Amino acid sequence: MRRVVVTGFGAVSPLGGSISHTWEGIIAGKSGIRALTRGDLEKIPVAIGGEVPLGTAPGELDIDALMSAKDRRKIDPFIVYAIAAADQALAHARWTAETEEQKCRTGVMIGSGVGGLPGIYEASVLLHERGARRVSPFFIPSTLVNLAAGNVAIRHGFKGPNHASVTACSAGAHAIGDAGRMIAMNDVDVMVAGGAEAAICPIGVAGFVSAKALSQSHVDAPEKASRPWDKARDGFVMGEGAGLMVLEELEHARARGATIYAELVGYGLSGDGYHVTSPPEDGDGAYRAMCMAQARAGIAPEDIDYINAHGTSTPVGDLAELRAIKKFLGGARDVSISSTKSSTGHLLGASGGLEAVFAVLAIKDQIAPPTLNLTDPDDEVADLDLVPGTAKKRKIQYAMSNSFGFGGTNSSLIFKQFSA
Repeated sequence: MRRVVVTGFGAVSPLGGSISHTWEGIIAGKSGIRALTRGDLEKIPVAIGGEVPLGTAPGELDIDALMSAKDRRKIDPFIVYAIAAADQALAHARWTAETEEQKCRTGVMIGSGVGGLPGIYEASVLLHERGARRVSPFFIPSTLVNLAAGNVAIRHGFKGPNHASVTACSAGAHAIGDAGRMIAMNDVDVMVAGGAEAAICPIGVAGFVSAKALSQSHVDAPEKASRPWDKARDGFVMGEGAGLMVLEELEHARARGATIYAELVGYGLSGDGYHVTSPPEDGDGAYRAMCMAQARAGIAPEDIDYINAHGTSTPVGDLAELRAIKKFLGGARDVSISSTKSSTGHLLGASGGLEAVFAVLAIKDQIAPPTLNLTDPDDEVADLDLVPGTAKKRKIQYAMSNSFGFGGTNSSLIFKQFSA
């Protein structure tokens, strides 16, 4: 099995239109959750969330600089975010496929939970109100989940694996893990991998509200709504954006003089076989995914220095994951655990991609991001370092990123500080 390293990353999130603005906001303890500003707000039952800031001011995503208005009308927002994050990641990695062989040995794998949900909603309303002839001929290709990867591949001329994972909130993490396996098995040399999502729209919000999944207790103070492991948590907050990384075979990266930020050493995945939306109380599926990733990495649980937890701020899910983490760690407690969803909200299928990038940056900068709004922790978490409020400088050689999704699908990634 060939070694797989990270040579670049990019992101757009509620904290900014670039990975630098996003990461600076995370470490500074800022929140990207606020009152919603876009869409048909009269039809949205919970009008707070994490929108990507759009515009030309510093820290905003300038869509007009990214593509023409004509091209923008042909694709859904999740694809726009994927393109923006991919452009950043490839520029950061300094990778351009120039020869035919390079193009055929470079691929894309981008996951999403629901893909073009706003486009589906808008087309349905248009069909109902104005008839079939008013539906855009670009409707289908603008909303399909795999068209995030497809558009990135077309934009950059990549002809390697063109793939997508659709595993709810595990999609971005599964994309990175599966892309890493493609490189390890010599199917390809370079993969752009991660997740993208833009599901904040009337039907998306209404669906999660009906499922009693969203927080509704802090509408007057949106930045306080996402509070993983806090006794006052009452659901997650929807976010949007994309987080992608460039994965590369080690010798390929060395040969071209690429900067290596971390090595992907562990990947585990499992199923709960339990419930459509809830995990088992003991987090058994999450535990097995972490164990698989740890076994693949060839390390002991106590070697993990930082865990970017799934930590969505739901009453049941938060404790199930921490019970699984405690079982996984055994008696080991020299580990920092945090949920960056407290800053960004829950990006659904994009969350695993963005949070994997955060895990790599935690290794790069030797700092554990904070968990915001953790003022009254659950009794069960008293013996864990959940990095409340303020980022924590510490030694981080191994970082784990967990992602779990509806249907009982689980994923765990382990990155290592790179050493020859």
